[in-house]
Amino acid sequence: METDPAKFPSDACEFFLTGPAGRIECLADVPEAGKERPATAVLCHPHPQHSGTMRNKVVTIMERSLRELGLRTVRFNFRGVNESEGEFDDGEGETEDLLAVVEWVRKVRPDDDLWLGGFSFGSYIALKAAQDLPVRQLISIAPPVERYGFADLQPPNCPWLVVQGDEDEVVSPEAVFDWAEKLGQDADLVTMEGTGHFFHRRLMDLRGLIKNHVQPNLP
Repeated sequence: METDPAKFPSDACEFFLTGPAGRIECLADVPEAGKERPATAVLCHPHPQHSGTMRNKVVTIMERSLRELGLRTVRFNFRGVNESEGEFDDGEGETEDLLAVVEWVRKVRPDDDLWLGGFSFGSYIALKAAQDLPVRQLISIAPPVERYGFADLQPPNCPWLVVQGDEDEVVSPEAVFDWAEKLGQDADLVTMEGTGHFFHRRLMDLRGLIKNHVQPNLP
């Protein structure tokens, strides 16, 4: 696989980027010809120590949703996951990994809007990175607000979709609802009824929800 490609791939492609802890395993994809929009989404996977990878089903459906809307997409494995080098760093190093991927995207697609998304632990990393990036859309799915310092982070200066299942067995729905209420209009919270953490049997519903809610913000 290529390392540090000089251009964004023209087809679905796996490659490595050079990150702060070594190489980062990445997977990029592109929309159908003629449907491209000037935006690229970088998506973050769930907790590395709980089997989280860039091929997680929720991350994959988020990727598909955005690609079908015309965005280029990049998923990647945090340090220590599969072929990404390094060791788990409880959010700090993982944020650096995301920033390294974003730096590459901005180099090869300098005129694209930057979108960020994350599922569970990945939603924390995406919000952390959004503190200092010109993000045009943020998507947070099942954010673990009780486990990580969400309350210490500022809302992004862009539209922000938060999706939470009301039967989540990993993340406390009540904690997410309370946190979102304090954010007020800064976050667009959408509750999916009868839905657990991994969106079993609800992935197609999640796909439609994401597309409907972010479509008005497309470039």
